[in-house]
Amino acid sequence: MGKYLRKKLIVYLITFVLAVTINFIIPRLMPGDPIQSLLSRFSGMEGGREILENQLTLLFNLNQPLWQQYLNFWKSVFTLDFGISIIQFPTPVLDIIKRAIVYDLSVLLPAIILSWIVGNKLGAYSGTDKKMDNATMPFFYFLASSPYFWMAGIVAFFFGVKLGWFPISGAYGSTSTPGFRLSFILDFIHHWFLPFFTMFLVQLGGWAIGMRNMIIYERSSNYSKYMSSLGASDGLIRQYGFRNGVLPQVTGLALRIGRIVGGAITVQVVFNYPGLGRMMLDAVQNQDYFLLQGIFLTIVTMVLVANFIVDIIYMFIDPRVRLSFTEEV
Repeated sequence: MGKYLRKKLIVYLITFVLAVTINFIIPRLMPGDPIQSLLSRFSGMEGGREILENQLTLLFNLNQPLWQQYLNFWKSVFTLDFGISIIQFPTPVLDIIKRAIVYDLSVLLPAIILSWIVGNKLGAYSGTDKKMDNATMPFFYFLASSPYFWMAGIVAFFFGVKLGWFPISGAYGSTSTPGFRLSFILDFIHHWFLPFFTMFLVQLGGWAIGMRNMIIYERSSNYSKYMSSLGASDGLIRQYGFRNGVLPQVTGLALRIGRIVGGAITVQVVFNYPGLGRMMLDAVQNQDYFLLQGIFLTIVTMVLVANFIVDIIYMFIDPRVRLSFTEEV
């Protein structure tokens, strides 16, 4: 287990270094000048513009050489000091991320966990029941092939516009004040449901298809045929097939986390949900280097940590992983 964890840590450390470096370079390759963007807000001021421009340049350390900015950026990574946002000046970037990440996790975690559980269960039944397979597989393929933004538009139009059951914008009503009160919690859930439901539906189809194919493969194996010849029920055979088939699904979960996070960005834009994805779009449009870097780094860290947790879980549920590091080559 120690060898396995050390190998994974080295891989993730290299990935993190590359991600931080790319995170530093990309915003600086963008056209435009963030200081000029900020100064445009003070266009009505008379005099002092040059002094203000110099002060802002010093404040954001943009007067330093690129290599010095790169070292400062690494320092900010470890101190969690990402500077001050330009579009929400003078609010620190970390404060903006703290507010936004709550909305991301409230949508992502339930969507990932529930879609994985429900999708695998439905896929297992489809792989053992011909009638259910014929009835559900076209629907699963439809869900799996749907882009997030397209599904978000369909869900918003049907449940929000036509039926009017749920609001299609924001995280809570304009008259609500955030707090641990029942009225606000119910309002929050009312706005939360459509973004969550969109991500749940798209992920559900992929998990169901993957498990259905694994169950069909497992049912053709020798142990399934032997159990069937002994008179084992379909439920018992499906149970053993599910245990073996779920292992590749755990691996697939690690590979899909990045895609899920990417889908959350487009869903938040459609529903104007105040998560990191929505904040990232605002940062790109307003050339906010510092907010963009902070959000990129937060998303990369979330994906790497989630993948590492999945790798640890896989090590415990599949003994072959542990044995592969104990055998002599």
